[in-house]
Amino acid sequence: MTEQDRPAEEPDDAEEDVVETLETRDAEDDAAPESVRRGVEVIRGHLKHLPNGPGVYRMFDARGDVLYVGKARSLKKRVASYARGVGHNNRIARMIAETSAMEFVSTETETEALLLEANLIKRLRPRYNVLMRDDKSFPYILIATDHPAPQIAKHRGARTRKGDYFGPFASAGAVGRTIDALERAFLLRSCADSYYERRTRPCLQFQIKRCSGPCTGEISLEDYAGLVTEARRFLQGRSDAVKTELASAMDQAAEALDFERAAVYRDRLAALAAIQSNQGVNPRTVEEADVFAIHAEGGQTCVEAFFYRAYQNWGARAFFPKADRSLEPREVLGSFVAQFYDAEESPRLVLLSEEIEDGALLSEALSVRSGRKVEVAVPARGEKKELVERALTNAREALGRRLAETATQGRLLAGVAEAFGLEAAPQRIEVYDNSHIMGTAAVGGMIVAGPEGFQKNQYRKFNIRPEDLTPGDDTGMMRQVLRRRFSRLQKESPRDADGRTPEDAPPWPDLVLLDGGQGQLTAARETLAELGLTDVRLVGVAKGMDREAGRETFFMEGRTPFRMPPRDPVLYYIQRLRDEAHRFAIGTHRARRSKEFVANPLDEIAGVGPTRKRALLRHFGTAKAVARAGLADLEKAPGVSKTVARAVYDHFHDKG
Repeated sequence: MTEQDRPAEEPDDAEEDVVETLETRDAEDDAAPESVRRGVEVIRGHLKHLPNGPGVYRMFDARGDVLYVGKARSLKKRVASYARGVGHNNRIARMIAETSAMEFVSTETETEALLLEANLIKRLRPRYNVLMRDDKSFPYILIATDHPAPQIAKHRGARTRKGDYFGPFASAGAVGRTIDALERAFLLRSCADSYYERRTRPCLQFQIKRCSGPCTGEISLEDYAGLVTEARRFLQGRSDAVKTELASAMDQAAEALDFERAAVYRDRLAALAAIQSNQGVNPRTVEEADVFAIHAEGGQTCVEAFFYRAYQNWGARAFFPKADRSLEPREVLGSFVAQFYDAEESPRLVLLSEEIEDGALLSEALSVRSGRKVEVAVPARGEKKELVERALTNAREALGRRLAETATQGRLLAGVAEAFGLEAAPQRIEVYDNSHIMGTAAVGGMIVAGPEGFQKNQYRKFNIRPEDLTPGDDTGMMRQVLRRRFSRLQKESPRDADGRTPEDAPPWPDLVLLDGGQGQLTAARETLAELGLTDVRLVGVAKGMDREAGRETFFMEGRTPFRMPPRDPVLYYIQRLRDEAHRFAIGTHRARRSKEFVANPLDEIAGVGPTRKRALLRHFGTAKAVARAGLADLEKAPGVSKTVARAVYDHFHDKG
C-alpha cells in the first residue's frame, strides 16, 4: 500500500537523532495552531515507548472514533514524523489536530503490517484513509464436487463448499449468462441437492434440453462426469480443445446420418460461442490477471478493474473510492488495491496503470497470502499494456458519466429544494412506501437518494407487525414504519441543541417523501411528534386521477395542496423516486410472500436444524405426517434422538 500522503520517515540514523530533531523544532511549533499543538503533544507522548520495528498505528479523536490507520517500517520514526507539528499539508494537519489518542500493533514484518493495515481500513473505515465504497464480494461459478452428480451454481462469499471455483466475474448478471450458456452446452444440473434427491421423473430443465437428467438416470453418472470434465476444461481456458472435440463429434454424427445427435453437438457449440461473444475481447497471451487503471478528475476518482481468467475476459467493474483531493492517483491506487485483495483471492498477475510506492511490498504480501508468486507490474509494451490502456479508457469514460450525472443530480436537487421550500439542496432524501395484499405479508420499504443517485446500500425494509393493526390499514403501517425508523435513528444519531450529530453517525434525512396524501402526512407528522421530532420536512405524494403520472398532488404542512407543471424535470425526478420506492416495497413483499408460501412447520421447532428436518421428512414423507406421528414413531426415525423426538412431539401436541 502507498504512503497515502504520510510524512516522510526520518533518516535511518540513530534513534537519538529523532528526539534531537524534535527538541530543536519546539520554537517552530509555536507557529502551529493551538489545536495542532495539542495533537502533537498527544503523539509525542507515545514516542519513547515505541519500537523501531514494523507495525500498524491507529489515531483516534476525542469520541474514540478512528481517524486514520497506517503502517510503518519503523513505528518510532513514522510517529516522530507526525510529531513535528509543522510542514504538513492541510489534510495531515487536520488529522493531527483531531488526534486525542493512538494505539499500536507491532508485527514481525512490514508485509504483515501491510495486510493488517488493509484489513483494519476496510473494517473500521477511518475518515482520513482512502476507502472502497463498494466492497461487495464478487460472484463465482462453482462446480460442486460433494455430490455424485456435481451441480453448477453461482457462488458468493466464503468458499465453504467443496468444489472448483471459477472467477471472479464482474457481476451476477455475467455469471447468470455464463451458467445459462454452460447448461445448454454441457447439460449440467443447477438444481439443489434436496430437489435432486426427490425427483422421480425428469423436470422441465431436461425437457427443454438444459440438463441431462442424472437425477432419474436419463444419463449414467459416468457419462455425466464426462460432461462435467468438459465444462471444467472450458472454464480453465482450454475452450479451443473442447470446441474442436465437439466439432469433430458433430461431423462424425453427420457422416453416420445421425442428424439428431449432430444437432445436439451443433447447439452445444453455439452455446459456447455465445459465452465467448459476451466476454468481449479476450487476451491471447495473458492467461490470468487483474487489471486496475485509475483516472482522477473534478475532485473524484475512478478505478476500473478488469478480470481475466483462462485467457477470457470475465467482465469489469468501476469503483469510485473516497479519497482526499490532495492525494495523488498512485497513492489512491495503492491503497485501493491493497484493500481490494483483503477479501478477494489474487491472480498470479496484477497489472496497474500507475507505479505505486509499495508495489514490491504488495507483491510480497499477496504472494504470502495466496501461497504462490504474485507479480504486481506496470506494463510498458505489448498486449499487457493494451489491457491497461483499455481499462484506463473505461475508467475515464465511467468517471465522465459519473461527473455528468452528478451535475444533473445537483440541478435536480436544487429544484427539489425550491419546490418544497428547503434552505439548501437536500443531501439525503428518504422515500417510504408499503406493500401488502389485504394486510398479509405486509412490508414497508425505505429508499434513499442523494447527490450520487440512489444509495442502495442504505435501503431498508420493515416487516410490518400485524398486532394492533387492522388488515389493510395503510396509515397504521406507515405509523409503525416511521416510529421504528426514527426511534432507532434517535438512539444511533442523537442531535444536540443545534441539530448537529456525531460525524460518523447515521445521517438524518433532509426530506421525507411519503406515498400517499393528506391522511398519510397527518399520520406521519403525529408519529414523529410523539417522538419529539418536529423539524423533519415531510411531503405526501398522492397519485393523480386514475393514478396517472404527471398529475400528482403534493401535501405539505402549512401549504395548500399543489401540483407541478406536467413537464417539470423535478416532477419527473420525484416520480422516479416514488417508483423506485414502490419497486423496492413490491419486491420485498413478494419475497416475503414466497417465503411464507414455502414455509415448513418444522422450521419453527427449536433445536431441529436442516439435517434433522431432512431426516424426518425422509422417514415420514411430509411435514403433516410428522405432525401426526406419535412419540414412539418419532424416536424410530433415523438420526433423531429421544430429546429431539420429544421436542417435535411437544411442538405439535402442546399447543393448548
